[in-house]
Amino acid sequence: MVEQVDYVVIGLGALGSATAWSLARRGHRVVGLDRFELGHSRGASHDTSRILRHSYHTPAYVELTLEAYADWADLEEASGERLVTTVGGLDFFPPSPAISPDDYLASMDAVGIGYEALDAAEVSRRWPAFRVPEGTLTLHQADAAIVPAGRGTRIMQEQGRRHGADLRGNQPALGMVDHGAAGVTIETAEGTLKCRGVVITADAWTNDVLRHLDARVPLEVTEEQVTYFAPDEPERFGPEVMPLWIWMDDPSFYGFPTYGEPTLKSAQDCGGPPVDPDDRGDRRTDQAMLERLTARMGDLLPGSGDPVRSLRCLYTLTPDRDFVLAPVPGHERVVVGLGAAHAFKFAPTFGRLLTDLVTTGESATDLSAFRLDRPALTDPSYAANWLV
Repeated sequence: MVEQVDYVVIGLGALGSATAWSLARRGHRVVGLDRFELGHSRGASHDTSRILRHSYHTPAYVELTLEAYADWADLEEASGERLVTTVGGLDFFPPSPAISPDDYLASMDAVGIGYEALDAAEVSRRWPAFRVPEGTLTLHQADAAIVPAGRGTRIMQEQGRRHGADLRGNQPALGMVDHGAAGVTIETAEGTLKCRGVVITADAWTNDVLRHLDARVPLEVTEEQVTYFAPDEPERFGPEVMPLWIWMDDPSFYGFPTYGEPTLKSAQDCGGPPVDPDDRGDRRTDQAMLERLTARMGDLLPGSGDPVRSLRCLYTLTPDRDFVLAPVPGHERVVVGLGAAHAFKFAPTFGRLLTDLVTTGESATDLSAFRLDRPALTDPSYAANWLV
């Protein structure tokens, strides 16, 4: 049986769910496929919280955050749900950091984003929960916020279905053929889908889909770990009195105030081992990672308490840690969206931009830095750098 639809989205985490919603609300007949059940915890769109912020290392990313805030507001209006919790954000740059503050300062200045540059004494005065080493430069950005991860993804799926998107879990793409002007066919266990175009948002499984087109993206998949800590006085760490934070060094860490429960969520960025996404073992807590994080929490947030649970998730990293928002060279009807492990904040924006690309082949937003034929993805000698 051949089922004719307008577009197919492969991978229904946050980015794919946003794309299915965006396509459906524009009146297209959309089928979304995921190899696992919807809302699963095998990838990178589950759990409680993610960071939404303007502070970034290039003007292009800072400009894209303006679109992200607008698109989250659009999702809030469409769903009637409050999704953005503004708490402010602190970027901590210790003396001689591995991540330069200059790029962040210049990028926010270029786009006109307001911020404050604070010393350790001022941080302690304003947010007594933190103990910041002398000589640390702290950037405070008042608009930084928390957005919900698993709940946000589910809401985007609900909005897609409201507009007619057909979202199918436990249906991997088993084959793909690009017929040029005649469209694309996708093989599944339940039959063949024929469509005008395809969006691949399969994250760690991107190359498993692209292999049907004899295409590949150089990706490193790592298994990361987030941990929740239980403070004795959770009121000292609430979102009304404490911002979210990022430790801008190597290793890099990030964390949240309490959010939805009286615990503090924190993790190391890019601290986990490489893994095969289909062979991850039992996903038990990594004790070495937990000890590193617990030591950082004890230094930076005294009183943050003991760890009470840890969860594992996947990072799917491009060598330059930049996004992919582009058609596959030679297969212009097949578009790839990859978030490089920092895109949840941009999820509704990804959905809109990927919709533009697959339906019209272009976007009003400059996406040239996110092409699949850039040197970081085509030069085998490119040295990977994930510290941003």
